[in-house]
Amino acid sequence: MTRFPALIALAMLAACSSQPPPAGGNMVDKEAASAAPSAALLPLVIQSRNGARRFSVEVAATPQQQEAGLMFRKELADNGGMLFPMDPPRTASFWMKNTLIPLDMLFIRTDGTIAFIGADSVPYSREPVSAGVPVAAVLEIGGGRAAELGIREGDVVQWGGCAVPTEKLRTELNFCPG
Repeated sequence: MTRFPALIALAMLAACSSQPPPAGGNMVDKEAASAAPSAALLPLVIQSRNGARRFSVEVAATPQQQEAGLMFRKELADNGGMLFPMDPPRTASFWMKNTLIPLDMLFIRTDGTIAFIGADSVPYSREPVSAGVPVAAVLEIGGGRAAELGIREGDVVQWGGCAVPTEKLRTELNFCPG
């Protein structure tokens, strides 16, 4: 009889847990996804008709980082973003599930040119966005920034030491097309 109140208390404690059980095994940790960006940001430059546009981006290198992406973020710096390298290159498809802010998605070919811009992707949308061709990477920046900066399909993207050759940058994530 003395065990019954203890079991009720244990059940109530479990019900009040801050994290719900995984649904389908693909739960993304909101705290990890919304955590502050890592200190190591990668320089990225887009050569557009209007000049060079520099960004400092996070890199989603692992499958877990790519799954979380920019989900649950409430803001993104004007010249911030997230880079999703595709090695080997492949046809990538992204959606905005659990993404709170609009984003521009730039799909980058292996030659560094922008194949497609999914402009102002709608927060929470489950509609897939894709270039429909194999890409070396996808860059997510703030919604509307590509148009605001005059960035267009065909512009060339570089990152790492290739983006800032005059700076002494140590990274293995160099993308030097052409």
